[in-house]
Amino acid sequence: MQKTHSQPSRTLIRRFWPYLAKYRHIVALDLFCAALTTLCEMVLPLIMRYITNAAMTDLSLLSAGIILRLGAVYLALRVIDGAANFFMADMGHVMGVYVETDMRRDAFDHLQKLSDAYYSNTKVGQIMGRITNDLFDVTEFSHHCPEEFFIAGLKITVSFIILCRTSVALTLILFACVPLMAGVSMLLNGRLKGAFRRQRQQIGELNARIEDSLLGERVVKAFAAEELEKEKFEQGNRAFQDIKKKTYVYMAAFQTSTRMFDGLMYLVVIVAGGLFLVYGQIGPGDLVAYMLYVTTLIATIRRIVEFAEQFQRGMTGIERFFEIMDADVDIFDEPGAAGLKVTAGAITLEDVSFEYPDDHNKVLRHVNLAVRPGERLALVGPSGGGKTTLCSLIPRFYDVTGGRILIDGQDIRSVTLKSLREAIGIVQQDVYLFSGSVRENIAYGKPGATDAEIEQAARLAGAHEFISQLKDGYDTYVGERGVKLSGGQKQRLSIARVFLKNPPLLILDEATSALDNESELLVGKSLEALAHGRTTLTIAHRLTTIQHADRILVLGKEGIEEEGTHEELLARRGVYYRLWNGILEGAAAG
Repeated sequence: MQKTHSQPSRTLIRRFWPYLAKYRHIVALDLFCAALTTLCEMVLPLIMRYITNAAMTDLSLLSAGIILRLGAVYLALRVIDGAANFFMADMGHVMGVYVETDMRRDAFDHLQKLSDAYYSNTKVGQIMGRITNDLFDVTEFSHHCPEEFFIAGLKITVSFIILCRTSVALTLILFACVPLMAGVSMLLNGRLKGAFRRQRQQIGELNARIEDSLLGERVVKAFAAEELEKEKFEQGNRAFQDIKKKTYVYMAAFQTSTRMFDGLMYLVVIVAGGLFLVYGQIGPGDLVAYMLYVTTLIATIRRIVEFAEQFQRGMTGIERFFEIMDADVDIFDEPGAAGLKVTAGAITLEDVSFEYPDDHNKVLRHVNLAVRPGERLALVGPSGGGKTTLCSLIPRFYDVTGGRILIDGQDIRSVTLKSLREAIGIVQQDVYLFSGSVRENIAYGKPGATDAEIEQAARLAGAHEFISQLKDGYDTYVGERGVKLSGGQKQRLSIARVFLKNPPLLILDEATSALDNESELLVGKSLEALAHGRTTLTIAHRLTTIQHADRILVLGKEGIEEEGTHEELLARRGVYYRLWNGILEGAAAG
């Protein structure tokens, strides 16, 4: 993944706000309840000041009735406080879940639009971390961020007004500590944010390492490389440990500085408040109220300190979320794009050139090609000649950097991606089966297909017989990536999937090159049935599989070097002839 610069918190909050604004009615109710809980809490010092001042000046001002009425008022406030707090704890968190769900949906939707180039340069473990763990922290952030800052601002404001009415001088001395505290907090907060960001990046790397090792566990065992994998994991694990240690140093410094400022504020009240009391500038009840309000302020500051870690985790999660959302969508529908209408199935490449965007490696140069409707065209040539690249341009996995590609006269960039890709069936060498049943994997070619349609597709692909012999037939669990099936079985399921899709255009990307001879024969028959009546492009590594193609193209560094039928190319005794005889000699030597 490309490195990105850290975004300022103000920018991140501005970009995050639309997600929160969607649930502004819940936010408004949450803040209203926060105001109620705050006001209920702020009344207690006033009650205590009244009782203390009355007791010190004239005890006759107090009576059992007055005390009971004050108690009843305070009890009512506590009931209100409890109800408001319940709403905050319940709906406030639910709102956070709503926001998290919306963000995860948007991230997943955006990931579906990104081109192959993005996934070629990004580790899956990093992506998984960004749309799962990182967004967990956003749930708490969404709820607590507006709530905590609103409560803190309200308490500080109300406390300041009430205390100023008692003693402006003492209040100003007390609040003089706040700017200094804010400055130190901002400094340490910045370091915390950087530490949390490094922590998230490293856990993404660790996840990617674990995923890589577990998915390749057979290769690890085959090479007896367990110790090597343990060493790689230990390096990543230790790096994560070191980052977390530094994070906790900043957290400890943050918490320690806050405790020191707590003590400083108490010291101001004790010394300055005591002197004001001695010189008769405030009363005993006022000093008690001051101490209670300072205790409230300190509790508020501690909540903000405790929230600071959560805040920075949330900001880091939001930042990493927007790094996904900021990834450019290279392949998209042009304005006014219409649905593709395949009438015959002709494919035309006009002066097509292509270079990969990340390394600017020029693969195709000024290629011109006309594939006739229903033609079976084979592409052969040395590795790096552009066979797979050419076929990847047709469904727009990449966009051409020069020229254009047309299907039945329609520029593929002027039609919708959905209609274009629905018209193309692709069978690849590296078959991907989803974790689920055989039935679910075949039905991927046509969501909502009936059991009869699924079975018919399996029969056409030559897969029904082996499926019937499986333990649970079409309901058999195939395992992650289809690990419970053989290579030939997986390939026939992928062919059944395309049969069910029934596209007019077909791309076969070395679909049999990784199979044994028996599986290749079975799959070859299925592919022949699939290609019947369809415009078909076949990328071949084994030349014996494309002898009967209508036309064969030999692709090299200079583009199309030769073309013709199998017999015509052999008669020319050129590149294809050498490739063919090299294969035959290799087979004879074997």
